[in-house]
Amino acid sequence: MEKVPMTGGGYRSLDDELKRLKSVERPSVIAAISEARQHGDLSENAEYHAAKDRQGWIEGRIAEIEDKLSRSQVIDVSKLSGKQVKFGATVTVVDEDTEDEARYQIVGEHEADVKQGRLSLTSPLARGMIGKEMGDVVEVTTPGGVKAYEILKVEWV
Repeated sequence: MEKVPMTGGGYRSLDDELKRLKSVERPSVIAAISEARQHGDLSENAEYHAAKDRQGWIEGRIAEIEDKLSRSQVIDVSKLSGKQVKFGATVTVVDEDTEDEARYQIVGEHEADVKQGRLSLTSPLARGMIGKEMGDVVEVTTPGGVKAYEILKVEWV
């Protein structure tokens, strides 16, 4: 079984979502199915089919989260240090073409949100940065061509 790396915050957010799905969403959809059954003919009952579809999605998501949590490898970023980029590092880069600076923390796949500065460990930019240090240049192939980024700073926040 492959481990799923994540930060403590990522673990907590998945655990919170799992609790919400089990304690709020699941009972709610069961009640909706029960109510829709009372409306008669199930073959033409759109409410019943919508509720059953929602139930299927909820049960699938619960199974997915439980699997991730069971394989999780929670990494305490506050205990990490060093000059090299690795999981949990907050990296400031500059696009060598546009001179635009960006700051990203490298996190687990499910935690990623580029708009909030969290970059998935599996993204091309993060994979290119892993093992590099301040001053190194990372080249990433994008749909628009090859982009070059210089690493300005590696922090452990």
